[in-house]
Amino acid sequence: MKQSRIMSMVEAATNVVVGYVLAIATQIVVFPWFGIETGLAEHLTIGLAFVGVSLVRGYALRRLFEAIRTHGRQ
Repeated sequence: MKQSRIMSMVEAATNVVVGYVLAIATQIVVFPWFGIETGLAEHLTIGLAFVGVSLVRGYALRRLFEAIRTHGRQ
């Protein structure tokens, strides 16, 4: 079954949101180990800096693998 472009975007966005939440939680735990003290606002901003890149990466890879999958069937 072929995955639509919209569902590829939904999957990529879900992946990014889950990754964002995990990244924030990880930063809150790990940063103090390295002497990096930041507030929640800074954690959220740092995480947001990577959201766009992650979304594009996830979508592009999904489409690439979908193209490979459908090309192999022909």
